Amino acid sequence: MRQSTNLIIENALQELKAAGVESSGYEIRLLLEEALGVEASSLVYGTIDFSEDEEKQFAKFLEKRKRHIPTDKILGRRGFYKYDFKVSEDVLTPRPDTEILVEAAIEKIKQEGKEEGKILELGVGSGCIICSVLAEFPALNGVGIDISAKALDVAKENAKRLGVDGRVDFRLGDWFAKDFLSSAGAGYDVLLSNPPYIKSKEIDTLDAEVKNYDPMIALDGGPDGLESYFQIAKLAPSLVKNGGYVFLEVGEDQAREVGQIFNKAGFITEEIKKDFSLIERCVILKK
Repeated sequence: MRQSTNLIIENALQELKAAGVESSGYEIRLLLEEALGVEASSLVYGTIDFSEDEEKQFAKFLEKRKRHIPTDKILGRRGFYKYDFKVSEDVLTPRPDTEILVEAAIEKIKQEGKEEGKILELGVGSGCIICSVLAEFPALNGVGIDISAKALDVAKENAKRLGVDGRVDFRLGDWFAKDFLSSAGAGYDVLLSNPPYIKSKEIDTLDAEVKNYDPMIALDGGPDGLESYFQIAKLAPSLVKNGGYVFLEVGEDQAREVGQIFNKAGFITEEIKKDFSLIERCVILKK
């Protein structure tokens, strides 16, 4: 059945809005791309021939979106930095704000001549952070640690996609465990982390797309949202070599306090970078 692309998108947006779901034309084009097996850019103008099966598939996608399932979790992938990453319900959805951390780490590694060094990520999730950084430096090696075995499975797939799987060692671990340091190693040039930082009491106020479809363990930062930062600050002096760096993503209004936590652990706050909404989002510290 031949239909107008613009009309399909417009009707889908209205359908979602009636169900209380705010979406965008871009998201609808991604769902159309998946249903039709074509590039989304070819759907911007003109008309398309919808087969019955394709129409049913697109309708299934819209039904999932009506239940507030995020588009990336429907498609099983998400664009981040320069790449597409596999995602699932077991990992936090990669977000544009986190690209600030990746870009900052890449810039600093170049400035400091650490292209052949060793990096560590605590809380790997999809692997989008550590894999993106490793992809920029062919001689760089890394270790990624996460408490979720299922998340590590996703990260391993993404490492293969980016061709960095031979240079990253993914390990199962809990940074609150007493024996964590013995298994994590030491002598890292760079430590990266986007730990859980939402206050426990604020979890229920999050959008349904977040609180229902991102893993809770990646969101809940404890009563003050700072539990993981205090713990990582205890570990970081043993993990990071002198002259090394720590890059942390933080929540709104947390940057200064997180900086102070690490200052007490012997790190110097070198810079705080803002995200696209001008929120202080990435804290850069030097040992």
